[in-house]
Amino acid sequence: MTTAPTAPGRLAADHVTLRYGDRAIATELSVTIPDNSFTVIVGPNACGKSTLLRAFARLLKPAAGRVLLDGEQISGLPSKELARRLGLLPQSSTAPDGITVADLVARGRYPHQGLLRQWSREDERVVAESMAATGVDTLADRYVDELSGGQRQRVWLAMALAQQTSLLLLDEPTTFLDIAHQVEVLDLCARLHEEQDRTLVAVLHDLNQAARYATHLIAMRDGAVVAEGPPGEIVTADLVERVFDLPCQIIDDPQTGTPLVVPAAPARTAARR
Repeated sequence: MTTAPTAPGRLAADHVTLRYGDRAIATELSVTIPDNSFTVIVGPNACGKSTLLRAFARLLKPAAGRVLLDGEQISGLPSKELARRLGLLPQSSTAPDGITVADLVARGRYPHQGLLRQWSREDERVVAESMAATGVDTLADRYVDELSGGQRQRVWLAMALAQQTSLLLLDEPTTFLDIAHQVEVLDLCARLHEEQDRTLVAVLHDLNQAARYATHLIAMRDGAVVAEGPPGEIVTADLVERVFDLPCQIIDDPQTGTPLVVPAAPARTAARR
């Protein structure tokens, strides 16, 4: 295993075993998310990347080991307190029928309300700023179910921002989006990380997108971390073949200088040249 040292972080899995029923997805897995990073988890299907994210979000209880947030076991935190520290953009989100963009984003303020604190001017300000940051402020009065896929994803992201958490988990945020909307959403995530000092943790399928946007990359296979660190340091042809079984060449992305994976041509194609 080739693993770069990981900086201290607020969120960590400590020797966790993750299961669905009798099937073990990961055993004795330990990983720490560096603070103020845009961490992206990659790996082949069924390698455990989304399962790990679910454990970080307390949607899956480890069969053994601990998930820690700020040094505390996440399992012991009250739900509202957890929601004030940690936001989640799930892979598939369904809005209630007939809800407007502004009303959906406002639901992100729920963790900050209680019997003695109802809707306030502060809530109004945060919702407006979250919609502006994600570029959906002009859609405030539109119904969510009439928006395009890219617009809806930005609305859900605005709701997560309205929670005002410094940690944000994103489970395959580009799923079902065309390439233009994928870039739009990932550009937005990168801006949130850079301009608001948020720690983002995303699961992505596209290794080239992961290498372009991540400041910290975690490559997984068979429930284990194969390598982690800055993409420019760990993304090699050897790593890609070990993780994805894909022979390739690594070149510099002409736009960003980040690693770009070019799959090897099939023999029949090479023979025609």
